[in-house]
Amino acid sequence: MHFSKKMTAKQWLIYPLLFFFITLFTLFASVSFSDEAKFEKYTKDLFVSELSGNILNLHYTLAYPENYGITDKTILPIYTGGSTDTDNTEEIASSLKTLSGISKDNLTPEAAVTYDLLTRYLTLELKGSVFSYYSEPFSPNSGIQSSLPILLADYTFRHGEDVEDYLNILEQSKPYLEGLLLYEKEKADAGFFMDDSSAQKVIKQCSVIMDKKVLSGGEHFLHKTFEERIAPLVSQKIITQEQANAYISENDRLLTTVMAPAYEQIADTFTLLLGKGSNGEGLCHYPEGRSYYEYLLASTTGSDRPVSEIKRLLYHDFKQNYDALVALLHKYPQLGDTSLTDALTLPISEPDAILLDLKNRMAKDFPSFPQAEENFEAWAIIKNVSSSMENYCSPAYYLTPPIDDMSQNIIYINSKSDYGNLDLYTTLAHEGYPGHLYQTVYSQLYLTENDTPILRHLLHYGGYVEGWAYYVENLSYEYAKEYLQEKAAASKSDALTDYYLAYFEACRLNRNLHIGMYALLDIAIHYDGASMEDAQEILLSIGITNPKTVSSIYEYIREEPCNYPKYYLGFLEMNLLKENAKELWGEQFSLYDFHKFVLQTGPADFTFLEKVLPSCSPDSLRPTTKS
Repeated sequence: MHFSKKMTAKQWLIYPLLFFFITLFTLFASVSFSDEAKFEKYTKDLFVSELSGNILNLHYTLAYPENYGITDKTILPIYTGGSTDTDNTEEIASSLKTLSGISKDNLTPEAAVTYDLLTRYLTLELKGSVFSYYSEPFSPNSGIQSSLPILLADYTFRHGEDVEDYLNILEQSKPYLEGLLLYEKEKADAGFFMDDSSAQKVIKQCSVIMDKKVLSGGEHFLHKTFEERIAPLVSQKIITQEQANAYISENDRLLTTVMAPAYEQIADTFTLLLGKGSNGEGLCHYPEGRSYYEYLLASTTGSDRPVSEIKRLLYHDFKQNYDALVALLHKYPQLGDTSLTDALTLPISEPDAILLDLKNRMAKDFPSFPQAEENFEAWAIIKNVSSSMENYCSPAYYLTPPIDDMSQNIIYINSKSDYGNLDLYTTLAHEGYPGHLYQTVYSQLYLTENDTPILRHLLHYGGYVEGWAYYVENLSYEYAKEYLQEKAAASKSDALTDYYLAYFEACRLNRNLHIGMYALLDIAIHYDGASMEDAQEILLSIGITNPKTVSSIYEYIREEPCNYPKYYLGFLEMNLLKENAKELWGEQFSLYDFHKFVLQTGPADFTFLEKVLPSCSPDSLRPTTKS
């Protein structure tokens, strides 16, 4: 702080009046300035320390870390053994103590919001810090064994240093994974290792993802994607062809001598640990499993409602969707005949064309991006998931760009999902416009434009993010109907009927019934202790009777607790927030203003959004400028 800077005797003599006024100002304002300065320093230091501890997190958060004071070479974190819950608890408690020494009332409005959210965030994490061995880094569906290659395949090369960092990650991957395997051994000793069916999936994944034959032939997707990213650096003369050849050779060496053996070690370790996992059902069968699930549900969804209330919400929504679908089937009985409905499709199939249509169609309901640099455009590259990863990837996913370079956005489509045109349309709405891509870019631009403490960018709210994406996915069915009606009008075709549009609505209701039921099943398995047999009875209500399908659904939910509630409870919370806004704003309400409120207030947990809503109105929302 400049007020504490020492002054010479000559300065004391020259500036006696200035010092007098500074002293008076300090008496009235030093507390406020001190709190602002302390909070700014604390959040910046926390931002730097969080990113400096993991080079992958750093690279995917910042394109140019040197602009944020991060110049040291960072490494992958390595777990060295021993329970970490005490250290984590003490660290979080220390952070909360630091925050308690700062008065929120003396902060700027943007800083005060960050203070509020950070305090809530850390308080919740403090509750979860005591559950040492409940997390699963090698989940069969989203574990490090499948996510690491994905992150490596899209590691952006902007200059030669990025290539060297990437190669360093490959070099460090073996000790990094060994640390996680040590954690798995400790989990096994503590009685928390996964059951054999899940462990066998991990073992198989390792041999498929790092296939020795493919690696030795130089045909692995990590060979191909590396060369694809190197080529532009050569053409732009950022590196020479000789440097590129050396990098390619080193990548080949590290994939075969480091990555492949590391994956063999994962498979070998899991093979040795077979039989150590005794729980083949939900979290509630572990000691304190129900308490952990309550924490995980709140942390993952951003909703602090008790489990009993969440159940009621899900049941009520299920009944509404069920009744609506039954009414549609009564009115249009042919909707139940797949030989007829299979012919109904949306006459648009190219992903780029779909994204453009969605982007144009959403303009009436969503604000344009806040002002960015001149000619800024958030464009998307659509890629197909590598064939070797199709079994281990989501049907589609969006890779979040760095906060200081949001022009390039990547959406992956898993060809194994075999999308129909309507499914592809609603999926790209979820992942692109007005879903993840739009929400992410809008939020990052808005936070930066309003000088929000940079730490805010690291606070992740899964329920907000996925709830938003599922909410706009539902809305996109209406956009699909609009598209269909416009095409029919242009061609003067009589083929379009109410039945055709009813089919689109039936698809939306059917999807909601399934995802909502999976969210309920998540609670039933992990909180109430539902068995496979129980799940079979529950799934009968939405017409799922095939034993293999039931088993697959049960296993996925058992291995990925709180994943479906993150989407569907987040969606329901978003709808409840919208209903509250309608009640508060009355005739002033519009979807456009509601969406602006959600985008400008979040990302946040839903309790915070509900708390802020009464103090906002459409007139109080900040205008945005088209980019």
